Amino acid sequence: MRTKLRNYVTGNTVERTFRAGEQVDEANIAKEAKQYTYMDADQYVFMDMTTFEETRMSASELGDKTKWLKENMECMVLMWNDKVIDVELPITVVVKVTQTDPGLKGDTAQGGSKPATTETGAVVNVPLFVNHGDMIQVDTRTSQYMSRVGAF
Repeated sequence: MRTKLRNYVTGNTVERTFRAGEQVDEANIAKEAKQYTYMDADQYVFMDMTTFEETRMSASELGDKTKWLKENMECMVLMWNDKVIDVELPITVVVKVTQTDPGLKGDTAQGGSKPATTETGAVVNVPLFVNHGDMIQVDTRTSQYMSRVGAF
């Protein structure tokens, strides 16, 4: 069986072929629910809601996921040998649009899009009818606009 394996610690990907009946040791990975509480200097602080222990990660460790982190957001933290190797965000997040160009009347019929900056600093392409102050739902895996949320 031909496979692609990704090393969570280094991020490297390698192709490997396994023979029928060959066994592979299972990695001892723990998945824990933690809440993103705040940012301390350049560290993102996640708190275990039962023990109140804090786990800190740098922006370089989190990568692009920092653009979707909001205070009090619950995330799944993957741990291996008591070391954090990844953070899984919720699939969707609701954020407020803090800056976008106004859509002109009649433009919405053409179905175009425009860039919008969110409260977390992320830039998302949104339909022309989305305005400053609107709440939008975004897919955190693809950074794609999904829908407008709340009262219009």
